[in-house]
Amino acid sequence: MDDRIFHVLEYDKIIEQLSQQASSSLGREQAKGLKPSSDLEIVRKRQNDTDEAANVLRLKGHVPLGGISDIKPILKRATIGGMLQPEECLDVASTIYGGKVMKSFIEEIEDAYLPILNELVEDIVPLNDLERAIKSCIDDHGKVMDGASDTLRTIRSKIRSNESRVRDKLEGWTKSKSKMLSDAIVTIRNDRYVLPVKQEYRGAMGGIVHDQSSSGATLFIEPQAVVELNNQLQEAKVQEKHEIERILMELSDKIANDESFLYQNVTILGQLDFMFAKARFSKSIKGAKPKMNDQGIIKMKSARHPLIDDSDVVPNDIELGEDYSSIVITGPNTGGKTVTLKLVGLCSLMAQAGLQIPALDGCEMTIFDNVFADIGDEQSIEQSLSTFSSHMTNIVDILSKVDHKSLVLFDELGAGTDPQEGAALAMSILDDVVNRGATVIATTHYPELKAFGYNRDGVINASVEFDVQTLQPTYRLLIGVPGRSNAFEISRRLGLKENVIETAKGHMGQESESVENMIASLEESKRGADRDYEEAEEHLQQAQQLHRDLEEKWELFEQKREELYQKAEEKAQKAIDKARKEAEDIVAEMRQMKNQAELKEHEWIEARKHLDEAQPELAKKQAQPKQKKQSLPSLQQGDEVKVISWNQTGHIIEKISDKEYQVQLGIMKMKVKANDLEFVKREEPLKEKPMATVKGSSYHVKPELDLRGERYEDALKRLEKYIDDATLAGYPQVSIIHGKGTGALRKGVEAFAKRHRSIAAARSGGMNEGGSGVTVLELR
Repeated sequence: MDDRIFHVLEYDKIIEQLSQQASSSLGREQAKGLKPSSDLEIVRKRQNDTDEAANVLRLKGHVPLGGISDIKPILKRATIGGMLQPEECLDVASTIYGGKVMKSFIEEIEDAYLPILNELVEDIVPLNDLERAIKSCIDDHGKVMDGASDTLRTIRSKIRSNESRVRDKLEGWTKSKSKMLSDAIVTIRNDRYVLPVKQEYRGAMGGIVHDQSSSGATLFIEPQAVVELNNQLQEAKVQEKHEIERILMELSDKIANDESFLYQNVTILGQLDFMFAKARFSKSIKGAKPKMNDQGIIKMKSARHPLIDDSDVVPNDIELGEDYSSIVITGPNTGGKTVTLKLVGLCSLMAQAGLQIPALDGCEMTIFDNVFADIGDEQSIEQSLSTFSSHMTNIVDILSKVDHKSLVLFDELGAGTDPQEGAALAMSILDDVVNRGATVIATTHYPELKAFGYNRDGVINASVEFDVQTLQPTYRLLIGVPGRSNAFEISRRLGLKENVIETAKGHMGQESESVENMIASLEESKRGADRDYEEAEEHLQQAQQLHRDLEEKWELFEQKREELYQKAEEKAQKAIDKARKEAEDIVAEMRQMKNQAELKEHEWIEARKHLDEAQPELAKKQAQPKQKKQSLPSLQQGDEVKVISWNQTGHIIEKISDKEYQVQLGIMKMKVKANDLEFVKREEPLKEKPMATVKGSSYHVKPELDLRGERYEDALKRLEKYIDDATLAGYPQVSIIHGKGTGALRKGVEAFAKRHRSIAAARSGGMNEGGSGVTVLELR
């Protein structure tokens, strides 16, 4: 694009504001070089960059970009063997630190999807060793520290000692020979300690004269007695200078060795600074990310000119590219026509540069290869061109370049010449540009162009509203309504006599008067439609608010219901826990009785069943979907089944009828209804492990129990039932697999073994049995 358009549309002012948002010269340099692109993919990438940075600012409010400097010139000097100054080394260290902080800041953000930023900071190299090397030699004020080397520490100690000796010597003279001195102080001239001696005592003092006062009354003399001490001091300072230069050269070499990483870091940090400068600028203008297209479609709701103060700017809705691609705006001067023209052009340039635009969310912008504008009085005094000639020169240049990928902005097209000829030229120029497929916005005073939009496809009239009552423009853009001159109404409001106004109306042609009346009717209809829209919008807001209120109340109702369910369940659970504890006490007592007396096993199982059935079912917090009962297959002898009412697993002994089976549960045989059975599995005869038989039944129990992954309480419950089953099966010993883990489950198994009546002994598994992850129990 021609650089002239950036000045005409004030894009350069946008760039100036953008550069002020950068935190470093790196970001400012990129901001000042930002130009619009005509490549759709590049523009979308730029918009995504800005949007990610804006999301981070929205979430965090700030970005830690302090301490970053443009160290590229420093790196260049270091790589060619130059010695860097302490302040330059500090800039390198500060930039390394700033990169680490920024990398950590972005990586710790978990509230947003940031693929671009994460990819950038991933390539930042920490360079901790180089940073430590610099910080261990140079303090925050840019001074090489004593600890930078042992040699420097020794030299500086020697300097301080010599300085102390010289000052002590001279301060003694200030007391003993004060009458010879202009002032009883020790001062420095030419880096040597001297005394201010009166002129008349020059011979009496002796020594080397280094300077004198402007009046000549005072001589600054280095007494002969301290000359040698001053010489030693100067020699030490020279050594100090050489050692500092050696240290700085060493640091410069280290910086040169990491030049590629440092250059990469500073390039990334410059890109980050630029991205966040765009985000801060977007925040300052209340911008939104536009959806970019290459179909010529522009949609902006409540668009505002970014260079006009928020308190003064009037938002407008602008659409182009779908029903129409050209707008002809008519209306009075100072009504906002030119501002609207510049708004569309400037927002197009901003969007193609990757900047967000000052409009509401959901805006859409298109890609133009070129933006052309003929705006304002560009009369050239040097070329002795009139206003009309200047405009036409510009328009001729535009017509030679315009195509279907162009945005053309004409301000007061055809002005500056005979009105009839100017109107004819304006319509001809517009026809030519529209026929080439360009997107056009033009402003004009000519009444002939008011009908232009009615006779051309893809062209629509518009105007800026004018309040006749206040004699002030409202700056609102009215799409589809041509502008009125309002001359008669304004004259009447200003006091022009009615008879003069009526006479003037008589001079107007009937056609012009009809057009003005039509425009007035359109304006009134537009205002009515706007009022209806605002009323409908208000009703919509009220309905949406009512909907939100109902949702909140329903949510509160659900929450209250859940709380009541919870309280009821907690109360029931307490009662159940109490009853279960009592039941467990009963069971324990029954087991003791079994040891002392002959209690039948089926009687114990039946008692336990009654205890389990005593537990009530708790209401669920959420209604569970009703599951369809699994269809029962044709059961056969030996099938493993679950007796639902007893919550026990057993095997089919025989089929009594279609509705009843005989089932073996432990040592018990019982008749069970078919609808109380749930099929578990049908096993083939086991070959790997022998079947434990009890009294001729096929009750199968494995010789080991795997408790890995179980909760502690659940594991002990399973273990208790398993020991009973294994005892019934007649196993002499079983293996309990609990794993190593924290050891809690192993200790629980050992404690259980000590107190269980059926367990004779317990030991850890051997090397071929699983080691400490298995406990072997010997059964009685």
